[in-house]
Amino acid sequence: MEEVAVVENKKVILKNYVDGIPTETDMELKMGDTIEIKAPKGSSCFLVKNLYLSCDPYMRGRMRDFHGSYLPPFLPGQRIEGFGVARVIDSDDPNYTPGELICGITGWEEYSLLRSSNELQLRKIQLDDAIPLSYHLGLLGMAGFTAYAGFYEICSPKKGESVFVSAASGAVGQLVGQLAKLNGCYVVGSAGSKQKVDLLKNKLGFDEAFNYKEEADLDAALKRYFPEGINIYFDNVGGSMLDAALLNMKVHGRIALCGMVSLQSLSSSSQGGINNLYNAIPRRLRLEGFLQSDYVHIFPQFLEHVKGYYKEGKIVYIEDMSEGLELAPAALVGLFSGKNVGKQVVRVANE
Repeated sequence: MEEVAVVENKKVILKNYVDGIPTETDMELKMGDTIEIKAPKGSSCFLVKNLYLSCDPYMRGRMRDFHGSYLPPFLPGQRIEGFGVARVIDSDDPNYTPGELICGITGWEEYSLLRSSNELQLRKIQLDDAIPLSYHLGLLGMAGFTAYAGFYEICSPKKGESVFVSAASGAVGQLVGQLAKLNGCYVVGSAGSKQKVDLLKNKLGFDEAFNYKEEADLDAALKRYFPEGINIYFDNVGGSMLDAALLNMKVHGRIALCGMVSLQSLSSSSQGGINNLYNAIPRRLRLEGFLQSDYVHIFPQFLEHVKGYYKEGKIVYIEDMSEGLELAPAALVGLFSGKNVGKQVVRVANE
């Protein structure tokens, strides 16, 4: 019998279900578990070493004791999972060979045993010196694809239109704004700090940006930047910002409902206080919620376009990197108070 190496496998587990905004104490770093550095024979699994993990607002939905969503909840006492970049270490699956890099849903732990039949949205990554590996979680990953699919498929932009993006310096918003500029639109973003507003105007190329925390009246703020009204609102926050946008949309405006990170709770009693929906009737507005997973057929086209734009210097991408698995809970929780500047990623291991 050959000896199989056994190593410690630190992991982040969910301690209990959460209804409101998650806190660090809802999760814990669990030490002491071990794992064999081998994919069991006959298991059709493959073993990966996790390199980067993605922190995304949708993950809070999986922390609830709620089974009616598009993704099942995490289980208390079990590891959390999310999108990650990992290297294959050993494999009992003929489609994956040791040394390959993959992106997909993996565990919040040092090593994960994955099975490709489990709908993990797995794809292989070709190493490219011009593109940081972690960008496969942001710019070239689920966040970037959400921006691309939402902007082109839901918003149907035309040159010269006026576009408003909330949470505009975040993982999704920063790319929406840049795609809109490349499409010949006038683009304004909102964010929650002076630093983020500066990034939007000076680094990300938005025409204008404002700090929503400094605006007593969001309706007045939107009228200041969009005196003629808004054609497209890409909504990442819901709540009072969506309500103000409804007062400022042009006839036949489009609103892409991407996320509602402002809501204190995702349960049905908290509807985010939308009072201005009536405006959608006389203005013939279209509001559409969407999930990037509905558009996988255009993923190859997205990769080709966005990689090209990045390599030509036509778009930039801002990332907020936390170092070490132990910082993952704080990194995830920080999304809900806007601590992150850009796409939040956790580095679990150095290549």
